[in-house]
Amino acid sequence: MFQPKLSVITIVYNNAADIERTMLSVLEQTYPNIEYIIVDGLSTDGTLDKIKKYKDKLGVLISEKDDGIYDAMNKGLAAATGDYLLFMNSGDEIYAKDTVANVFATANNADIYYGETEMIDAAGYSLGQRRHKAPERFNWRSFKYGMSVSHQAIYVKRSIAEPFNRQYQLSADIDWILNAAKKAEKIVNVRQYVAKYLVGGMSKKRHRQSLIERFNIMKRHYGLLPTLFNHAIIAFNLGWYWIKYRKTND
Repeated sequence: MFQPKLSVITIVYNNAADIERTMLSVLEQTYPNIEYIIVDGLSTDGTLDKIKKYKDKLGVLISEKDDGIYDAMNKGLAAATGDYLLFMNSGDEIYAKDTVANVFATANNADIYYGETEMIDAAGYSLGQRRHKAPERFNWRSFKYGMSVSHQAIYVKRSIAEPFNRQYQLSADIDWILNAAKKAEKIVNVRQYVAKYLVGGMSKKRHRQSLIERFNIMKRHYGLLPTLFNHAIIAFNLGWYWIKYRKTND
């Protein structure tokens, strides 16, 4: 049976409302070979007290000041010893208790496993599937029309993972996945929901900056002219999505 070690990394800062839900989605997995790493930015709202309730079940707990999201994620990456990496940030959840077991039962020794993501609100209620459905086949070109796989739904072999590029404050996860996908030889679609994503993170609150960063990342990976063309298609698809959504709800 293929049971590689999975390092699950959660970063958090002052999110006492959601951290326990995220932690339990990891700690209650039926899969036996998980290293759980939590990187806390020195929270002051009771988050750390909730984390410490489960301290004996954690592989690593880091609680110190950081220099932003991706500095914290790089700390988790540096601490990881697993064969694979999964970033499950505070507020997000692994989809079900048997999800990790199901992912690794799909195929042996893939470089990347990926699946579908369900969106949830602050109360944990489902908002349905992401607008970008995970593609049937995924490679580094798959993001040219948008982030078709969320970082919560992608398991990356640690040997092909680089540190996050901290020149990006909000969208470095896209660049990170693309860099890994360029190195990957075997990418497996597990064809199931694998994660729940809490809507309304920093990339939504600072949407314009996030969009600029995404454009620059796409330009670096795909070139300027293809990126301009692809963004025209993204704009058309987004407009059509909202027209269709409005008609459905009228």
